[in-house]
Amino acid sequence: MNHRVQFDFEIDFSNGGGIQGRDFRLDIAGENISDRELADYLVADMRLLMVGAVRISNKRIIAEPHKRKLLDTSASASRYVDLSHVIENGTVSHRGLPGPIICDYLSREASRARYAPGTEFHIAKIEMVANTGTYVDCPFHRFADGADFSQIGVEQFADIDAVVVRAEQRDSPAVGAEYFRGLEIRNRAVLVHTGWDRHWNTQAYLGEHPFLTEDAANYLRDCGVKLVGIDSMNIDDTRGNERPVHSALLGAGILIAEHLCNLSAVPDDGFAFSAVPPKFKGVGTFPVRAMARLR
Repeated sequence: MNHRVQFDFEIDFSNGGGIQGRDFRLDIAGENISDRELADYLVADMRLLMVGAVRISNKRIIAEPHKRKLLDTSASASRYVDLSHVIENGTVSHRGLPGPIICDYLSREASRARYAPGTEFHIAKIEMVANTGTYVDCPFHRFADGADFSQIGVEQFADIDAVVVRAEQRDSPAVGAEYFRGLEIRNRAVLVHTGWDRHWNTQAYLGEHPFLTEDAANYLRDCGVKLVGIDSMNIDDTRGNERPVHSALLGAGILIAEHLCNLSAVPDDGFAFSAVPPKFKGVGTFPVRAMARLR
């Protein structure tokens, strides 16, 4: 059985006036909906503008068939796919590098002595290396005279037209230039889906991982891509000490995103990629909240 929500509402308009409704019913996707979600749903469903406060009352869920095609109550949220791993206390992202220490600087209990009764806050303390979780590399990571995060415009990190290259089926860990030939990739973010993210937070993830070859990096550089990402521990082969992919891409000002995830949930084309770091000076790598915005 489908579910519907029955409720009363009052809506104020920011330019004056308002409307009310009693025993209003709307189809819902699940078995419950919060007042905030319901208010947003109602405003979208009625196509209202200049909306101020929305008050919901006498809400109850009814089990009955839907009356029409269901409006997507989370349209804005469903257009985004999170491509970032969760960073927890002690999570190791890279061989030889320590996991982060995430703890209290000021606990909620300790904060109570500083504020009025009933008021409390939490302030976290995080100690970590910059190569933690899902992160972006900029030229300063590899080259002393390369641009750091404070010197790169936000447009280089956000809403980049993007494409996913599927490389789950391979005879070896190496992803060569042949995976990218024949694709429209100039000025785009090229995200390599290897499926390695399924091993995240395990010893297998830190082992022999997929990587791009030097030939692939040179091809991507020559094609003028804007960013290259991969869902494994490193975009380079870490079995040796050379890093030709980092050298080729960062040397050309092409950003690198590592430790991506959920690329299986993103289409091959028709989306924008964002991975925005803080504006640090003197830093070339830092965790990001990477995401795909579907169109």
